[in-house]
Amino acid sequence: MKKILALLVIAPLLISCSGKKSDEFNEAWVKDTNGFDILMGQFAHNIENIWGLNEVLIAGPKDYVKYTDQYLTRSHINFDAGTITFETISPTDPADSLRKAIVTTLLMGDDPSSVDLYSDANDIQISKEPFLYGQVLDNNGEAIRWEWRASHFADYLVQNKLQKRTSGLHVIYSVTVQLVPNHLDKRAHKYLPMVRKAAEKYGVEESLILAIMQTESSFNPYAVSGSDALGLMQVMQHTAGKDVFKMRGKWGTPSRSYLFDPANNIDTGTAYLAILQNNYLGGIQNPTSRRYAVITAYNGGAGSVLRVFSSDRTKAVSIINGMQPGDVYTTLTSKHPAGESRRYLVKVNNAQKSYRRR
Repeated sequence: MKKILALLVIAPLLISCSGKKSDEFNEAWVKDTNGFDILMGQFAHNIENIWGLNEVLIAGPKDYVKYTDQYLTRSHINFDAGTITFETISPTDPADSLRKAIVTTLLMGDDPSSVDLYSDANDIQISKEPFLYGQVLDNNGEAIRWEWRASHFADYLVQNKLQKRTSGLHVIYSVTVQLVPNHLDKRAHKYLPMVRKAAEKYGVEESLILAIMQTESSFNPYAVSGSDALGLMQVMQHTAGKDVFKMRGKWGTPSRSYLFDPANNIDTGTAYLAILQNNYLGGIQNPTSRRYAVITAYNGGAGSVLRVFSSDRTKAVSIINGMQPGDVYTTLTSKHPAGESRRYLVKVNNAQKSYRRR
């Protein structure tokens, strides 16, 4: 997170088995990718100039990071660690800058399309249904829904929990808040009706959808990545999104605002799982073996999954069908060329087991 170069590397895309892409699609993808690259580079450069190289922090799949106050103040929700850290290098009134960041973050809604994570725009709208409601408790052990409670908690934090450290030429003032222990389950529960609807619509297991969401974003609707994957299921516009639109008879790709909508994101991600399950990898007969292949393909593409077994697609499917599911799992977690895809299968499979037991 704190290394600029890591933010500018475009991760491998989800590639369909057909491998057929029109020149128009390639040109559009390159144009959009280059534009996103430039945006990320400029944004990281702005932060480096203001905070210093060692303090560069940018939003990711499991990290909400929002800058305000001319980049002098930031809010960072680490969904994996279960913490929210508010920091400022404002030289005038750091306590007031922190108070404002605390209140707006605690009361923000769950509409990621309305918030620009790649600028210092103060575009966070206070919501009557805060995204973090129930995930943070104030100093009296109460959930925070109203502005007066958030303001009182912000005052308490600044007066009692303020920390100070030095980084380069900057004095950084900060406050850290813990999310409740079951914050992951609370976020998962919020999206469960959408997951059930998509599961029924596309014939995909609820537990698999939830496991993908947990692994991809920790149920962070604001999730973004260095490869511009978006939302809860980290859907990419020009690969999974394009395939799903094509399946529906639509031309083009879903917009960023479309994919940032939680219901659309879950629907699109689940539809892509169905495409993998029924089309690209539909020839795999054993449902468990096919599930292992689908999980791995969601991360690295169906073509790369089949090439683990043979360069010939038909032969690869035949080889998989002649193997026990456990051997397919072992092969994909040990011989897939991408380490990320090998680890991804392990993570999602373990997460799915936990959701099946509930």
